[in-house]
Amino acid sequence: MRNGDELHIAALPGDGIGVEVMNACLAVLDALARRSGLFSLRVERLAAGAGHFRDTGCALPDETVEAAKKADAILFGAMGLPDVRTEDGTEIQPQLDLRVMLDLYAGVRPIRAMPGGPTTLADPRARGIDLVIVREQTEGLFSDVGRARVENDTAVDRMVITRRGAERVTDFAFALAKDRKRDGRRGHVTCVDKANVLASTAFFRKIFLERAARHQDIESACMYVDAASLNLVRAPWEFDVLVTENMFGDILSDLCAGLVGGMGLAPSGDIGDEYCLFQPCHGSAPDIAGRDLANPTAMLLSAVLMLDWLAKRRGLDPLRDAAALLDGAICEGYAAGHIRPAEFGGPDGTRAVANKVIELIRNA
Repeated sequence: MRNGDELHIAALPGDGIGVEVMNACLAVLDALARRSGLFSLRVERLAAGAGHFRDTGCALPDETVEAAKKADAILFGAMGLPDVRTEDGTEIQPQLDLRVMLDLYAGVRPIRAMPGGPTTLADPRARGIDLVIVREQTEGLFSDVGRARVENDTAVDRMVITRRGAERVTDFAFALAKDRKRDGRRGHVTCVDKANVLASTAFFRKIFLERAARHQDIESACMYVDAASLNLVRAPWEFDVLVTENMFGDILSDLCAGLVGGMGLAPSGDIGDEYCLFQPCHGSAPDIAGRDLANPTAMLLSAVLMLDWLAKRRGLDPLRDAAALLDGAICEGYAAGHIRPAEFGGPDGTRAVANKVIELIRNA
């Protein structure tokens, strides 16, 4: 942060419902700043996305990237439209470019059952689901995005695992487990791979075990991705932190979001050593865009992650208090049945959810 208590946010709303959930989030953050008195807010809206590509031929302008680098944090809505594609048939997704350009190697996907929120599993222990998937985001099976080799009747995408990439994301996962252990949890990291078949992920496991030996205070285990998929449905409450390759993490984080109600409750943080970006896990959902139906909760929970991460990284207790205030308002709203999003059959659209969170913050 700069200029005392001013928080400078680069906001990239993007496409579809990304614009709506971003507007809701910024309104809530403004109310939070005013109510808490702990920080002020300076927002810089930046252009990017599939719609921008359709209009200009550029999905991620250089000036957007440079401006984002100067901010304290980046808030990202959603990008991509199914009818806007590159020559190889894939969608325009600048968020993947940003992860590589800013070296946002750790994709942090918290999965937490919301008090009073919807549940998919009948077992009462599902109310206690609280785990985090840490996804390596700069290599793995996404290494050839935009550069895949397609020749005649064959298409090839590489799985690339480097020692540097595996070491740093594994160390990140153990550090996160240590933080959660201080909150009363047992501290456990599970490496998810396909080491019985793929040499690349066997290499990932080898490095994981090397790094795990340096963290004797944290329990660790390894699990094949197919077994992890089974066990995350069978008993997700048994997991704490999972660390995995890019594609595996992409799939498992959506699966786990379904266990706690859906993508509208799934926040994420893309973390690097210099920069950080926070966004909901859901896509642009053009089928409901502009209809005030999108659930902004995942965007709001991503803002909680942003405030908490900045507090930890820079030792700013006021931001930690603000994160707790926002998270508490969201949880209270769901637990009391005050917030009932349309996503789950309730009457509350995007603006209504945001307004109710604002009301709870003001009355806190």
